[in-house]
This record gives sequence, structure tokens and C-alpha cells, in this order.
Amino acid sequence: MSTEQNNNKMAIDPAILWPAVLVILAASIPLAINPVAGKVIIGQLLGWFTGQFGWLYLLSGVGSFFFMCWLAFGPVGRIKLGTPEDKPEFKKASWIAMLFCAGIGISICNWAFVEPLYFMTTPPLGVEANTHAAAEWAAMYPMFHWGVVPWALYLMPALPIGYALYVRKVHVLRLSEACRGVLGDLVDGPVGKLIDVIVIFSIVGGVGTSLGLSVPLVSELFQTMFGLEDSFGLQMMILAAWIAMIAWSVYNGLNKGIQTLSNINAVLAVVLLAFILLAGSTVFLLNLWSNSFGLFMDNFFRINFWTDPIDKGGFPEGWTMFYWAWWIAYAPMMGLFVARVSRGRTIKELIVNGVVWGSIGCWAFFAIWGGYAIDLSVNGGVDLQSILSEQGIPATVVAVLQTLPAADLVIPVFTLLCFVFLATTVDSSAYMLAAICTKEITGYQEPARWNRILWTLVLAMVGVGLLSAGGLKAVQSSTVLVALPMIPVLFIMAASLLRWVYQDFGSDLAPHALARCQYKGENVKVCTYSGEQTSLKRA
Repeated sequence: MSTEQNNNKMAIDPAILWPAVLVILAASIPLAINPVAGKVIIGQLLGWFTGQFGWLYLLSGVGSFFFMCWLAFGPVGRIKLGTPEDKPEFKKASWIAMLFCAGIGISICNWAFVEPLYFMTTPPLGVEANTHAAAEWAAMYPMFHWGVVPWALYLMPALPIGYALYVRKVHVLRLSEACRGVLGDLVDGPVGKLIDVIVIFSIVGGVGTSLGLSVPLVSELFQTMFGLEDSFGLQMMILAAWIAMIAWSVYNGLNKGIQTLSNINAVLAVVLLAFILLAGSTVFLLNLWSNSFGLFMDNFFRINFWTDPIDKGGFPEGWTMFYWAWWIAYAPMMGLFVARVSRGRTIKELIVNGVVWGSIGCWAFFAIWGGYAIDLSVNGGVDLQSILSEQGIPATVVAVLQTLPAADLVIPVFTLLCFVFLATTVDSSAYMLAAICTKEITGYQEPARWNRILWTLVLAMVGVGLLSAGGLKAVQSSTVLVALPMIPVLFIMAASLLRWVYQDFGSDLAPHALARCQYKGENVKVCTYSGEQTSLKRA
């Protein structure tokens, strides 16, 4: 029987699928039916959660970064996710493109132009608004919010899942299985099911945030290109077109669908970045980025731990804590997806490439697009802050694009980039949600097609709910709420990974000993010492 036939017959775990779907619908439908009351309630919840647990989000972020550094540059980093003969499934360039596109999506199209503008009018750390100092901090802070700490958070679940899949050879693709090193057989019962439902809710909340922010942007772009009237119906038509593209992608799987969209996306992004770098004040943009990097390095510890406990100006709660919650909410999806596409790579290779290339990719967008918006505002005489405060994010993005040469060509290309960017995030999410709900699946298989399509439609329903509620506060609140239960799960998985590693390799982790040790078969591991391969019994 072919692999595809096997995939279509994979049994679904109803104890995970239906509770998760019901919880998600119960949260989304009331937002769509009564958006006014829903907006008020989730706004109140946002204030309470960030006020009580903001410190926890911040410590989770910086702790993840230092944990990743320790893993990558210690003996654990040399462990390969797979058998000694396993080769990487995807070429390195395509692999990096898939990681970046799945993890960032259209969000960077939303924020790269406007986040620095917000920071110029409401700067951090007591800096006076709308000054040259505010502009410098506004250029730097996105490097923090989209840099090494967030990408370390993304990889927290990826390593234990990849280890379980390709070293321990488990036959499920779930975060609960990555907790087995600590929780043991509890993951086979209600505790494991609860973890997986939390994971599904977290993924859906994070992706729903992207949908809730992104559809209005593309709606504004369509209005500009075709002279259409803004309406909820137009947004629903755009959402429907998006879902059709995403459904095609998840139906065709990793190689034909998701990898193809990611490669297209990477090319479009590089073309637009290069065009704006050359069309704008190139020297100014490069100088501003260099200055931003210096500020970031000088203030790394200060901004990572800043809670503003005395003045309580609201900046950490409204921005840094929200962003960390957003990254945490996305972390389960990214962990599952990154693990699934990283067979044959070492732990160090995964961490270094994920953190470095993910950060550099984000920094390029903010250095060029964000720097261009700052240049227009400070030196170009364009009052973007007024547009942002009066008309919102989508109108501001369009206003920036209209200042570019050949804007009539740039705007359609940017719109296409937005479409593909979001599709690469949502199709990855739908794919991994389907895998979580499959009873038995290896790292070499794909979940059933109908299961992938089902989750695409569920994500669309969440997007409708958040679009109905409207506003930045609604999507911020949904993200903060779903991320909080994920924090203890991340730490359980980290402890589980360490326990497995030291159980499996023991003294082989000594720096002078371990070169390459992997399982081969049920109870034998193969280690290479000074070029000589030796088979050892499992510890």
C-alpha cells in the first residue's frame, strides 16, 4: 500500500480533536455574534493578565535564549536528530525559507512599516516623544521584539519534539509526547490530552491573531488598487480567497505545497527589500541600522528585564509582553513544524540557523521598511503619525507604499507577498494541527488530507470571530490569554529533553567523548569517537 493511502487511513484521536474544536468554537462564535461585549471583556482580561504575569513572560523569553545558547555550544549540540545515515530532507535554503515563512508570516508586513512610528510617539524608557532620540529607539526596539529572544522561544518545543521523533522514534507528533521524559505515563491519560488541547488552543489563538490583523491590511490594499468600498463583506471575500490558497497548500503537503509557497515568498520578499533599499535613502537606512544594532547590544539586559514597575507607563505590557505572548502562542506550531522539517540536522545546526537567520531576516525588514518609514516621517515631511492615529495600520502601510517610485506596480507585488506570507503560516499551522489529532504518525508521514482541510476551516472561523471583534486590543488579548498556559508546558519539555539526553548518552556527553551518537534499532546507539564508530547498548 502506498504512503498516500496510509495517510488517508490514519485514525483520528477523538479525545483530542473534538474537545479542541468545541473549545475554539465556543471562544470564536460569541465574538462574532456579540463583538461589542466581547471586545470589552477581552480588553479587561488583557490588563489583568499582563499586570499579574508580565514578569513571567519576560523571564520565559530571556531564559529560553540562554538555554538555547547552552544547548547549541555544549556537547548536546552535537547530537543529530536522526540516525547517523539520515540526510536532511530539504535543501538548506528551502529549509531556512520554510522556517522563516512559517514563523513570521504576514505579521511582518503589518508591523515593519508602522511599529517604529508607534514607538516615536510613545517611546520606551522615559524617552521624550517625537524627538531624534525617540526615532533612534524606535528603529532599535523592533530588533528586540523580532530578534534572538523570540526565535529562541520558537525553538523551545522544536528540540524535544525532534528528539522524540528522530532519536527515540516515537509514532506521534504531539507536544505531550515531548513531555514524557518528565511526566512519564501520565501523557497517555487525561494529563497528556489536556496538554495537547492547550497546544491546539495556543496555535489557533496565535494564528487567529495574524488573521485578525492581516485581513484589514489586504482589504485596504484592494480598496486602493480597485477603488472598492471598505466593508465586512470585502474582508470576508479576501478571507475566503486566502483560505482557498491555504487549502490548496495543505492538501498538497510539505514538498509540493508548503515548500513551494515558502520559496515563492522568499523571492518576493528579497525583491521588495532590495527595491526599497535602493529607492529610499540608502545611506541613511544603513546608518540607522548600524546605530540600532549598537543600541540593542548596549541595552540587551535592560530591555529584556524592564517591567516599568514605578511609572507604569504601559509600554512593556502593550508591546514586549504582548510580543512574547504572541511568540509563545506560536511556539507549539513552530516547534512541531520545525521538528518535522529538520530530520538529519544536529541540535546546534537547528538552533544556530533558526536563531541567526530568523533574526537577520526580521532585522532586514525593519531596517529597510521601518527605516524608510522613519525617514519619511523625520526627513521627508510626511505626517505618518497622524495617518496612523486617525486611520489605522492598513491606511498607514498604503500611504508609505504610495511614496515609492512605481507605486502602481509595487502595491500589487506587496499584496501578493501578503497573501503568500499569511498562507505559509496558516498552512503550516493547519498541517501541524492535523498531525496532533492523528493517533499514530511518524516523522516520515503526513496527516490525512481531510484532517488538514478541517483545520484550515477552523482557523478561518477564528479569523472571522476576531475580525468581528475588531481592533488591536482584541487580538492582543486573545494572544496573551492563550499563551499563559503554554509557559509551564515549555519548561516541562525542556526538562524532558535534558532527562532523555542524559539517560540515553550519559557519560558520552563529556566534551572529549561525544562526536556523534544516535540510536540504531531498538536498543543500540552508534557513537563515533575520534573517527572510529562503535555500537553501544542503550543507557
